[in-house]
Amino acid sequence: MEIKVKGMSCGHCAAAVTKALESLPGVSQVHVDLATGRVSFTSEAAMSVEELDRVIKNAGYELASE
Repeated sequence: MEIKVKGMSCGHCAAAVTKALESLPGVSQVHVDLATGRVSFTSEAAMSVEELDRVIKNAGYELASE
């Protein structure tokens, strides 16, 4: 799965988003590309946009619409 996140600019940002996503059950292999804002990850369960938006906002960032 791939999402785009606004507001990331450094390694700390990437770590915060990674930690937030990995807190969700079944999420693994999170990869953050700071240059593009894209975040890819593997999920064993279906994820709603609302759930992803909540987790990203709680980390201090914004889920971008493609």
